[in-house]
Amino acid sequence: MNLNRFITSALLFAASAAGFNAAPCTSLIVGKAASADSSVIATYAADSYVRYGFLDFQPAGDHRRGDMRQINNWSTWEPMGEIPEVPHTYSTIGNMNEKGLTIVESTWGGRQELAEPNGIIDYGSAIFIALQRAATAREAIKVIDEIINEHGYAGTGESFTIADADEAWVMELIGKGKDEKGFVWVARRIPDDCISGHANNPRIHQFPLDDPESCLYSPDVIEFARKKGYFKGDDKDFSFSLAYQDYDNYTKLRGCDGRVWSYFNKYADGMERYLPWILEGKGEPLPLFVKPNRKIDATDMKWMMRDHYEGTPLDMTQDAGAGYYDSPYRPRPLTWDYDGKHYTHDRPISTQQTGFSLVAEMNASRPDFLRGLMWFGTDDANTCVYLPVFCSVTKVPRQLSGDNGSLYDLSWDSNFWVNNYVANQAYNRYNDMMPDIRAVQKAFEDSIAVDVAVVCEQAPDFDDPEIRRLITDDLLEIWAEKVTAGYKKLGDFLLVKYLDQSVKKQDENGNFITTPYGKPVNPASSNISKNYYESIVRNNGKQFRVPDFKKNIKK
Repeated sequence: MNLNRFITSALLFAASAAGFNAAPCTSLIVGKAASADSSVIATYAADSYVRYGFLDFQPAGDHRRGDMRQINNWSTWEPMGEIPEVPHTYSTIGNMNEKGLTIVESTWGGRQELAEPNGIIDYGSAIFIALQRAATAREAIKVIDEIINEHGYAGTGESFTIADADEAWVMELIGKGKDEKGFVWVARRIPDDCISGHANNPRIHQFPLDDPESCLYSPDVIEFARKKGYFKGDDKDFSFSLAYQDYDNYTKLRGCDGRVWSYFNKYADGMERYLPWILEGKGEPLPLFVKPNRKIDATDMKWMMRDHYEGTPLDMTQDAGAGYYDSPYRPRPLTWDYDGKHYTHDRPISTQQTGFSLVAEMNASRPDFLRGLMWFGTDDANTCVYLPVFCSVTKVPRQLSGDNGSLYDLSWDSNFWVNNYVANQAYNRYNDMMPDIRAVQKAFEDSIAVDVAVVCEQAPDFDDPEIRRLITDDLLEIWAEKVTAGYKKLGDFLLVKYLDQSVKKQDENGNFITTPYGKPVNPASSNISKNYYESIVRNNGKQFRVPDFKKNIKK
């Protein structure tokens, strides 16, 4: 067993057992007719304070009759049991397989009495078994249905994005509790001209009951809710979300659906109509999908994964919590009580505890070995550089390996650690440091995009599969090395430039300015937020107000 992975998983289990929500994740979706180049796009942020961000590769395999597959819980790495292997399994790189199929998730808990204690298939196992056994999204839904019904579900409420080069689906499921085996679920196809998303709250409300091309579901999904007393109306009015989620916590609206609302609000018109649902649980629930007002590409989605509600009524850079430097980051806990009332900070898409994130684009016009392109980043999406991982990649660079460093073992050639080095400095000096970070980040991502375009244009000219594989492997390896080394230098630069809450001055070429005698010139002051000073005045301005002391001095 990989020791680093074991330590990480054990910590995650301990955090979950203590009641801390250790894995709040986000997934956003773009249908192929809504994207600029006819790609289906799916994003994912794997958010957890105890998840070490690395890229995992599993080779394809041929299996004999009687071979078994070990099932380990994805979060805790606890051995859960074994299931029979299938004759052939596909290779996987991260959350994508060699066919370009991508599966990601967000956990939403749901009704506690529906947790199934005796199953062996947790959400992570369901994802990776389906990736190994399915070539398309519809096949993956079938695999998940079959393996959970046969082997039982070891988890709570879960949402999956399941996407290939032709279509994207949202599948939501929950177990039946300790007294019944199996689970209930519904899966909806996202219309090609629409966008969708989920973020730790079930998003499927009413759904068509007789349209298998766009909606699939377990035969007892409504009947079981009636039996448990979760629903009493007509079938057409049944809401999966309202029946199986326990809306006992305000953060399930503002902290979860709010992230999807921010995405919709950026690319669709009229989204203010859903703010009452997000802020108060009133009115019409946020729909599962909407039509965007323009075409969206993978670069747009990278920046969407960096969102902190900027430009909306929930903008996290505009309140006193943003501190000296207009930072959109907030320490945990996000909720607190004061003077008998309950309060909450917002929880955005981009957050400091991300282990890794990705933007996957699947395009049917590209050859099979380039069909899936997963832009992969470790740590906070806001400050990372997204690296190019094609579905045919067969080798993980050291900088992205799970064997290089851990949460307790800093490694300077680990992409996760150098990204943290940069990001954690920026959290405390946000509006000072972000222009420097953005310049380096953009230069890297622009250069990578050029190389990817060249590969997509020229690689199909090579008939030799081995040469094609080397091209995609080398592309990832080169950029993982360049970006990791470059971000280490960036972190060093930030430490030097912003030492001791000041800003060293630079000339037009970026060189630090010295006196004619080679000494540093006096640094500039930091860019302190106006909101910070206003909050001091409102809170205790009398103590700090400067009096008209000149009138009081006797000469």
